[in-house]
Amino acid sequence: MPELPEVEVVRAGLQPAIVGARIADIDIYDERSLRRHDRALGTFVHLLRGSRVTAAVRRGKFLWFPLETGADERPRALVGHLGMSGQMLLREPGTLDERTRIGLSLEHPEHRDLRVNFVDQRIFGSLAIDTLVPTRDGFPSGFAGDIPPAALIPSQVAHIARDPLDPHFDEPAFFEALSRKKVGIKRVLLDQTVVSGIGNIYADESLWAARLHFERQAAALTRRQAAVLLDEVRTVLQKALAEGGTSFDAQYVNVNGASGYFSHSLNAYGQTGKPCARCGTPIERVSFMNRGSHFCPFCQKRPRAARKPAEASAARTADKA
Repeated sequence: MPELPEVEVVRAGLQPAIVGARIADIDIYDERSLRRHDRALGTFVHLLRGSRVTAAVRRGKFLWFPLETGADERPRALVGHLGMSGQMLLREPGTLDERTRIGLSLEHPEHRDLRVNFVDQRIFGSLAIDTLVPTRDGFPSGFAGDIPPAALIPSQVAHIARDPLDPHFDEPAFFEALSRKKVGIKRVLLDQTVVSGIGNIYADESLWAARLHFERQAAALTRRQAAVLLDEVRTVLQKALAEGGTSFDAQYVNVNGASGYFSHSLNAYGQTGKPCARCGTPIERVSFMNRGSHFCPFCQKRPRAARKPAEASAARTADKA
């Protein structure tokens, strides 16, 4: 599933084409991609056709595009979620990609007309019109490039925490949340109500960089360990962003259809059986929440409480040696 770097690459790619543009027409090819749209607000096409986009904003894995509305109207936005295989591709007018679910025709006052095709193989992603509500902390809602967005966020995104690259990310609140969580640290990193934008790939990479086992209880981390982990999360996300995200197949591409290349920089995720870049021990993979966790068994020691008897005995012997 696309995580923060992949979604940010899409946001940044769409921004110059969509901000300031008027959505002249909408083609719906598959209604299933509108399942998150609240029809009580009105039909998707009626609400969107003729609207002008004022910004391109991201929080975590969510994208939204605030729409210009009248003074007597409630503020609204076009909200996009890529799911597992969603793509938002910039195309020439009239272009139809395979598995296009929704097409948006754009008229821009400064650039040539373009089309945005929402392509989704597995149909887990969606587009929706949603009402904007005030942010809980009163700060700008997310990341929107050089111009901070308004302190308004789509109602269906309001429960999502800020991400670690957000300038208004609350570090003390994050550390306090960790101190209360008596579950494995990876579960906390994947909890989008605690910190957003991190999925399986970047959780594994950040924990490897911080030398923490994914089963280490979050509440058991020292403040220093928690601070190191947060630093490594930011480093990993920024590096992945600089390299265009992680692409393992054709499911993730940017708005021009190009793949990211952070997969060449991965140290843990997807590296099963390969030597750890730090110590040479083969990377292991174990089942985790219907997915997998990748880690170095030497650099990322399993917490004693989670060890099997044989492992604990071997660890005690190693400690004595």
